[in-house]
Amino acid sequence: MSLVSARMDAPHIDENPFFVLDLPIDCGAMDIERAGQKLLAMLKVGMKDAASYRTPLGPRQRDEDAVRRAMAALREPQARAMAEFWARPEVWEPVHETRLPVWSDAHKRLGTLDR
Repeated sequence: MSLVSARMDAPHIDENPFFVLDLPIDCGAMDIERAGQKLLAMLKVGMKDAASYRTPLGPRQRDEDAVRRAMAALREPQARAMAEFWARPEVWEPVHETRLPVWSDAHKRLGTLDR
């Protein structure tokens, strides 16, 4: 599977309950209910702010069904654990290539003569 197809087919990120409900991974049951009910009410009256949510792969559309599925997933311990894993920034942020430091005095560190 190429990186492009993996990004195109990423329900664990696109439909992650924490992203759908715009909640941190350490939220409690009351936070889930409160956020879900608020979003459902906002969607019902057609508020534009509730119609989309952010994911690491870009914005996605939110509807009442997605909110209900997200709330249900976060009530189930195994589904919540999986969602928590995929919502962690270190999982989906790109790994940055690091370079070794260049020492201007490397010859001294290696015990060689200064030339």
